Amino acid sequence: MNAMNSLQKHGFWADSITYSELIKCCVSRGAVKEGKLVHKHVCSNGYEPKTFLKNTLLNMYVKFNLMDEAKKLFDEMPERNVVSWTTMISAYSNSKLNDEALKFLILMHREGVRPNMFTFSSVLRACDGLSNLRHLHCSIIKTGLDSDVFVRSALIDIYSKSGELQKGFRVFDEMVTGDLVVWNSIIGAFAQNSDGDEALNLFKTMKRSGFLANQATLTSVLRACTCLVLLELGRQVHVHVVKFERDLILNNALLDMYCKCGSLDDAKAAFSRMSERDVISWSTMIAGLAQNGYSREALELFELMKVTGPTPNYITILGVLFACSHAGFVEDAWYHFRSMKKLFGIDPGREHYGCMIDLLGRAGKLEEAIKFIHEMECEPDAVTWRTLLGACRVHQNVDLAIYVAKQILKLEPQDAGTYILLSNIYANSQRWEDVVEVRKTMKVQGVRKEPGCSWIEFNKQVHAFVLGEKSHPQIDEVNRELNQLIQRIMEAGYIPDTSFVLQDLEGEQKVDSLRYHSEKLAIVFGLMSLSNDKPIRIMKNLRICGDCHVFAKLVAKVEHRTIVIRDPIRYHHFKDGACSCGDYW
Repeated sequence: MNAMNSLQKHGFWADSITYSELIKCCVSRGAVKEGKLVHKHVCSNGYEPKTFLKNTLLNMYVKFNLMDEAKKLFDEMPERNVVSWTTMISAYSNSKLNDEALKFLILMHREGVRPNMFTFSSVLRACDGLSNLRHLHCSIIKTGLDSDVFVRSALIDIYSKSGELQKGFRVFDEMVTGDLVVWNSIIGAFAQNSDGDEALNLFKTMKRSGFLANQATLTSVLRACTCLVLLELGRQVHVHVVKFERDLILNNALLDMYCKCGSLDDAKAAFSRMSERDVISWSTMIAGLAQNGYSREALELFELMKVTGPTPNYITILGVLFACSHAGFVEDAWYHFRSMKKLFGIDPGREHYGCMIDLLGRAGKLEEAIKFIHEMECEPDAVTWRTLLGACRVHQNVDLAIYVAKQILKLEPQDAGTYILLSNIYANSQRWEDVVEVRKTMKVQGVRKEPGCSWIEFNKQVHAFVLGEKSHPQIDEVNRELNQLIQRIMEAGYIPDTSFVLQDLEGEQKVDSLRYHSEKLAIVFGLMSLSNDKPIRIMKNLRICGDCHVFAKLVAKVEHRTIVIRDPIRYHHFKDGACSCGDYW
């Protein structure tokens, strides 16, 4: 800076390249004051910097997040080229000032400056409506930039984030894809939209087309495995992961996959090997421990995080409250809920309230739970009420269950599970007229219960079982084995609990309905197919019922096997006649 002052004192100026390098140096060091001095120097004594240098100054103010200064400089520029406009559009997009970004694109057109690939890639991020997106897509086609790798990638991303996955796929499919960036975008789009099957199919097609996966590809493929709960395939992807210099995002995806596939030993190993951990890493591990029944370990890890890790965020506290809820740690939960704002500046959200209601319901504190719902700062949704409904059933509070069920049906009139539970509650109370009324309402509204489905991974294939369906090629053999297994575990104390099926079925029909629940079929297939040293890992679409929970515990004990079942709420690890949830789910 002394040399610059000396130049100015003697009326000399350096060339634009020198000033440009000096400005870049200020940016890299975060030297705001010095950067402003350079700006003042190059514009002093009537010296008019070239557009190239002004663009460098413009970028400096954007990088320093000084948007007012950037806008002032931009407005004063006698000549503004595509770099000038793109710098401002990109800055507004990054700052989520979407209207400003779109407005600048219009002004850019009016000034006769043609957008380039970087302009469109930037402004696409500012699209928060399909109408704007369609107009932009048309402009991109008109300028001939729809074949550009980065523009296509940005289009795929924004279409998928707008819920228009097929339109994103059309962008991908319209021309031969010759760049890994575009492959990564389309695979990532399907993985992030919970279409793991299509993401994996595209990954296979990409490999057959001669492209080698990179870190971004593997991150998306791991997310697809997580979505489909395919542990063995996830382990195969892990083999490819170790060939790379792993970044934090890839490590977090690997950790998440092992947690959500119920392999806690692998998850703990992955977590311990991470050279860098951010709040996502810690939160993923805490939630993973909680969902797999290791609530005390989850809370211990949270205490360690407070000492050695990053500041906990909204998701971290959610994992902590989930751990408390699924282990019955009422006092711990109240402490964390009441202190989250004070200690970490986190306002409780709907999910945090839901965990507390779940906790109170499980602990039988139903009146306290309903009072808590009415005192919530946000309006309770159907998920919140459903949480309490399950507790009402467990603790047999009929009147409250009926009230809660009606609240759910006001919000979600098509919720089949609530209708069936309400029907069973009325039946158990001998209120047959109400049973008839509920079933009539279901029929009129066309409400049908989602069939239970369980699936198991074996020999690189997914085998699915659905209640009442006989599509699996080995279903007859599975049914025979199941009947024999039920006889064996009855000797160990198994008695079918028919309270988990429709109460207007006849006695034998009730038992048969329970007998062929999808998880029972999947367990038997696992016993038939997997060697004794391998855990039987099952995924299902509905929450596990009490009868199947007892069944799995006894099978684990009688057959000396480890059974892992993941339902939409949590994991159940069955071993030696016990479950990791402690029968508290």
